[in-house]
Amino acid sequence: MRVECKPVFGLVDVNEFYCSVERIFRPELKNKPVVVLSNSDLRGRNR
Repeated sequence: MRVECKPVFGLVDVNEFYCSVERIFRPELKNKPVVVLSNSDLRGRNR
């Protein structure tokens, strides 16, 4: 008997994690919108 395996994808919202941690250290951000931006030019490089 052969079982067909289908791919499984997962999405982890690490942006929300960064916002949550920043709000712990900066309580003035509570109940305010926070945006997470990335610099894709640096992605995948070691400096």
